[in-house]
Amino acid sequence: PFEVELNQEVNQTNQALGVNDLRSLMETQAAKTPDALALQDTSCRLSYREMRAQVLAIAALLQAQGIGEGDIVAVALPRSVRLSLAFNSILEGGAAYLPLDVTYPDDRLTYMVEDAKPKCIITLSEYGERFATLGDLILLDSLPEPARDPMGNTGNKAPLNPESAAYIIYTSGSTGKPKGVLVSHKSIVNRLHWMQAEYPLQADDVILQKTPCSFDVSVWEFFWPLIEGASLMMAPPEAHKDPEALLNLIEDYQVTTMHFVPSMLAAFMASISVRFKQGDLVAPSLKRVFCSGEALSKALSHHYAQYLNAPLHNLYGPTEAAVDVSYCPAFGDELNESLG
Repeated sequence: PFEVELNQEVNQTNQALGVNDLRSLMETQAAKTPDALALQDTSCRLSYREMRAQVLAIAALLQAQGIGEGDIVAVALPRSVRLSLAFNSILEGGAAYLPLDVTYPDDRLTYMVEDAKPKCIITLSEYGERFATLGDLILLDSLPEPARDPMGNTGNKAPLNPESAAYIIYTSGSTGKPKGVLVSHKSIVNRLHWMQAEYPLQADDVILQKTPCSFDVSVWEFFWPLIEGASLMMAPPEAHKDPEALLNLIEDYQVTTMHFVPSMLAAFMASISVRFKQGDLVAPSLKRVFCSGEALSKALSHHYAQYLNAPLHNLYGPTEAAVDVSYCPAFGDELNESLG
């Protein structure tokens, strides 16, 4: 046997979470900044007040159908403001959301629904026929327009157990059948609090939501800005595959924060290399860029540094551990400081 001397600084990781459910954090933030821009896509803009009214309307419908804490609600929507509203409404009602990527093949979606057994599926009329055999449907485009002003709660809500599930995301199934991973409010709130402490968002920050909702990286994109008073910009459905479209979104909406898998970052940098010269100021609104999901090479980090000034951060983690478990600066002032 041998003894290992623990690094006390590294291992002293206890943190006081305080409020540790997403529902309460989003409700509190909406009350603090009701008139600030909360959520937008290329055709819609909602303040925190307006977003809250929409969320409460959908949550009340779920509540009327007996859906609450411990239940799962599936969401089959393309990326838009509606997708964010659906997730927020499910959490508001105390249930957990199951994202169903509408670009997935029917057999995978069927497997996920049969395995998770959601109480209903939130979708649109255009997908009604596709999902009708999988369960009860709530068609968002068939709901009446909610009032724009209310900031109240959905009835007399009981306190939410932080150990309750917030979402269920299925793994890729590369080593067998896809596995549904339930993540609690407490776990994801801990992850988001860490992110805010390490990379603080300000009220003028804009996060670009472009990760497909079936991947866990999307979770911090969806909720980090909305619990910190920043704004969330929903990229059009296929924009995450189009480097030119992404650059236009960054410039048009003054995006400050975004994520790439390294392979997509490489495609983005290849596109930039054609359009700009080294030394040109590209995407000056960006304050921070994150990479995860694949290995980030030194060559790609160096290529990035030739065109963009925003610090690049390399993260890693499995879905089971609430998105990420490790982080390292890949380019920027933090990396320079760590290298002395």
